[in-house]
Amino acid sequence: MFEAENIRAIADKVYELKLTGDTTEIVRPGQFVNIRVIGKYLRRPISVCDWDSESLILIFKVFGEGTEILSRIKKGEKMDILSGLGNGFTVIETDKPLLVGGGVGVPPLYGLAKKLIENGLKPNVVLGFASAKDVFYKDEFESLGLKAYVATVDGTMGTKGFVTDAIKENNIECDYFYACGPNPMLKALCSELECSGQLSLEERMGCGFGACMGCSINTAKGIKRVCHDGPVFFKEDLLWK
Repeated sequence: MFEAENIRAIADKVYELKLTGDTTEIVRPGQFVNIRVIGKYLRRPISVCDWDSESLILIFKVFGEGTEILSRIKKGEKMDILSGLGNGFTVIETDKPLLVGGGVGVPPLYGLAKKLIENGLKPNVVLGFASAKDVFYKDEFESLGLKAYVATVDGTMGTKGFVTDAIKENNIECDYFYACGPNPMLKALCSELECSGQLSLEERMGCGFGACMGCSINTAKGIKRVCHDGPVFFKEDLLWK
C-alpha cells in the first residue's frame, strides 16, 4: 500500500504523482507499477520515473476515465499498487549513450539517466512531443548536467518533426541507445540508428505480471509477454511488422 504525497500538473493533461511506501521491489529503471483505480476492473500500468528507499515518482497522462480519476487523487489517500513489475533497462558501458523518449515514454528515462550518471556515463537526451504545451522534464534532465534536445511535431519548440529529425539536425552521435515511446517511434529508431539499443514497449496489459498473456508479442526469441519478459527488450530481439 502506498500513500499519495503530492500531485501536480506538469504539462497538458500530464501529472507528476509522488507516493510514499515500500519501494524495495523496484531495483532497475524501466520497471513499472500497476495501480488499482476505484470503480475500474483493470489496474493501470505506469512506468516508474524515479524512486528512493521510501518514495517513488510516477508521471501519467489523462487518456480516459481511469487516469482522470488518478489525476484527482488527494494528499494522504491510500493506493493499492503492485510494485516493481517487469524487467527494466540494463546499463551498458559505452562512450556515447543516447536516451530517446516520446511523450509518456519520457518518465522511465529520467531514472535511467541518473543510473547512467552513477556509472560515470553522460548520455545525450532527445525528447519528442506533439507540441510545446506537451513538453515536460526537459529542465529536470538538464539539472542532471545533461543536454536535452526537444522535437515537436508542430515545431513550437525545438526541432520541428520527430526525435529522428532532432538527432539528425543536432548531429547527435551515439554508440548505444535506450528508448521508450510509441511503437512507430521505436521502429524508426531501430531503422535509422545503426548501433544496438534497448527499447521499452508500450502495450495494453491485463494482469501486469504475465498470467493473462494479453500483452504477448512475437520476438526473435519466440512469444514474449511485455509485462513479464519486458517491457524492455533488446533491439536485436524485436520484430517489426
